[in-house]
Amino acid sequence: MLSPSVFESAFNSSPIGKYLLSPTPEAVILAVNDAFLKASSRRREELVGTSLFVAFPSNPDDPASSTNEAELRASFAKVLATREPDMLPVQRYPIPLEGPDGTVSFDERFWSAYSAPVFDEDGAIACISHTTKDVTEQIRSERALRESESRFRALTTAGQVVYRMNADWTELRELDGRGFLKDTAGPRAFWLQDYIPADEQARVHAAVLEAIRTGSVYELEHRVRRIDGSDGWALSRAVPIQYAHGRVVEWIGAASDISERKAAEEKLRESDRRKDEFLAMLAHELRNPIAPISAAAALLQRMKPDEALVRRTSEIIARQVGHMTALIDDLLDVSRVTRGLVELEQAPVDLRDVLQDAVEQVTPLVRARRHDLSLALPQGAVMVRGDKKRLVQVVANLLNNAAKYTPEGGRLVLRAHAADGNACIDVSDNGIGMAPELTGRVFELFAQAERSVDRSLGGLGLGLALVKSLVELHGGSVACASPGLGLGSTFSVCLPCCTGNAAPCEDAAPIAADAAARGLRCGSWSWTTTSTRP
Repeated sequence: MLSPSVFESAFNSSPIGKYLLSPTPEAVILAVNDAFLKASSRRREELVGTSLFVAFPSNPDDPASSTNEAELRASFAKVLATREPDMLPVQRYPIPLEGPDGTVSFDERFWSAYSAPVFDEDGAIACISHTTKDVTEQIRSERALRESESRFRALTTAGQVVYRMNADWTELRELDGRGFLKDTAGPRAFWLQDYIPADEQARVHAAVLEAIRTGSVYELEHRVRRIDGSDGWALSRAVPIQYAHGRVVEWIGAASDISERKAAEEKLRESDRRKDEFLAMLAHELRNPIAPISAAAALLQRMKPDEALVRRTSEIIARQVGHMTALIDDLLDVSRVTRGLVELEQAPVDLRDVLQDAVEQVTPLVRARRHDLSLALPQGAVMVRGDKKRLVQVVANLLNNAAKYTPEGGRLVLRAHAADGNACIDVSDNGIGMAPELTGRVFELFAQAERSVDRSLGGLGLGLALVKSLVELHGGSVACASPGLGLGSTFSVCLPCCTGNAAPCEDAAPIAADAAARGLRCGSWSWTTTSTRP
């Protein structure tokens, strides 16, 4: 039989922390080995003869530690009652540490614990042997792994492209394209050519080399070739994965589709550019009338005015002031509409009256530019609910636009018809037209600079933006179509009909200039064939 000294030596030399406790509720520490002293950062004289729960008190700021103490007491009671060993689950039991200034702090520790009875010669329980193993690092590693897995799961379920690269980025090992990029299940050597547009490859390659050189996170916004073959934008990030010796073994990355954001940014830049052009144009338009007004004033100052001179100079001043007033009115109108300050005086309106009034307004410009203007109206009333003054403004703006952007001697057609419960107005011309890509932007503010061949036509380019806003206030819609440059344009407005549908239109016919000037009705189809050209 082994001597007690052998057991004592085995107890003290065990690499696993052990201590012996009295079989009493106080659980007084009777002996403790070196491994436990090292794990708990305590001295033997501090522990021996002290209750375990006094030597290692619960953290008053941590409710969970009180629960652990209760579980430990229950385990000891079970050992005493059953005379059988008891294995505890991993316990979170912080260790109190005293600082140089005497303050006590608690270091979070996790322990794997096992309690067993030790019997004396008479078979009575002499003490409880409590074996503990500090598994703090293991628990922390498992926790970090779970958090990492959680982050990875969140990453892979967030709709982002996930990919893996080898250490020097010469091989794409795997890529889950999420419907944005083409999937890759196996190694792909020529990933740069497959996924990156040619003019973007040098920039991406340079960023990759810099990340490899510094061992830092790779991050870049760049264009990519999408699964459908079109170009898009991605924000790509990748982190190096290293072994314990520090050598990078691969890179794990994720890419987000930022194509919509980039398109929005480009739209903002384009809008800002057009705004700058508009401001320059506004300065030019407001400055133009000042020169003749100034010249007229100087003429009156330097010469002896007579009635004819006063009349001529006053006409110049009145004409230029009228031009400036029209410009300012356009600005104020757009400002009021965009800020929601326009109140419509809505009432049932016959669209034929609207078109007749609009024609009357634009007749001077149409005659001055020697255009033929044809009008087609339904025979019956076309009732819409709206503000007649604003609706006339809409049609007049479209006609003015057509007259200005059609070379002299052109043909303009104003037509009204019914479609799907809507009253529709079409204004067509055989003028300068526009590129197809501009038709979607022509109703935006400041779009004139893109359309104009030169600035000789004047104006601020606000008319179509105002048309769109006013039509939408009436619950309608606007559209523009053009076969291309030099092939004319058609602008369409659709408004909800009040009741029923309009009668069908006949073919458009020219309007007599004098009839239009007198505001004569054309809905009776008593057409004349007199040209509007003077």
